[in-house]
Amino acid sequence: MAHSRASLPWLDVLATALGPMIWGSTYIVTTELLPPDRPFTAALLRTLPAGLLLVLWCRRWPAWGDGVAWRRLLVLAALNIGVFQALLFVAAYRLPGGVAAVVGAVGPLVVMGLAWALDHRRPPAVALGAGAMGVLGMAALLLSPGARWDMVGVAAALAGTLCMAAGTFWSRRWRSDLPVLAFTGWQLLAGGAMLAPLAWGMDPPLPVLTARNVAGYLYLSLVGALLSYGLWFRGVARLPSVAVSSLLLLSPVTAVVLGWALLGQSLRGLSLVGMVVVLASILAVQWAMSRPAPPA
Repeated sequence: MAHSRASLPWLDVLATALGPMIWGSTYIVTTELLPPDRPFTAALLRTLPAGLLLVLWCRRWPAWGDGVAWRRLLVLAALNIGVFQALLFVAAYRLPGGVAAVVGAVGPLVVMGLAWALDHRRPPAVALGAGAMGVLGMAALLLSPGARWDMVGVAAALAGTLCMAAGTFWSRRWRSDLPVLAFTGWQLLAGGAMLAPLAWGMDPPLPVLTARNVAGYLYLSLVGALLSYGLWFRGVARLPSVAVSSLLLLSPVTAVVLGWALLGQSLRGLSLVGMVVVLASILAVQWAMSRPAPPA
């Protein structure tokens, strides 16, 4: 099946890119502003309030009698929100901000593989090469001699990457009749509800929250979930899934830059080369997906 790759609306690309860039701040906010050792509580407080706000604001409901639509919504909520956010915060608590992204760099390749296998949409050779280049660039950016590798954190980061890649692909494939904000809100609400038992049963109770803690949770919910996921699902609805998935590489790049700017973490030599390679790979994928598809 030929896949039309009409010219990408670049303003949509830039707006969608803000989502992963905001997510890149999750690591520094988690380590610097939140109480320690409460990954599932952080994921819950990030997603559930944002979902409630969006659902109440939009006042649009999925078709109650449509079992297929509800099943798809719950699957997407698990992939994009519930499971992904739980794994994200496990990785955020156990790994330095950038290290989690070494395995996360495979996300665009996973989406390309799904599109090829299930939709018979062979990605352009340039996009495949750029995806592989992104993995190499991320490794150069983050695999410093002093990098700390906690295997539980690495496994969580890898599993989270696979969830997000699958969620991005299936969100595009299973188009919803809901407006984007309502669709986002219901996913956040359902995903947050999935996280509640984990937060209750596995995390210690929250201590008395400081102003710093409250600021961290508010940022994660209002900016890190409500705004960023709204922009992300808007992009998923408007752009090819391969083009969208490549933007996920901006998350670790942002994490590294924030660590350098705010925490004094090293960023020089091979790390700078890796960052340039990653950014070049993102641009290459966007360019490849904007070119007209060859005749079938």
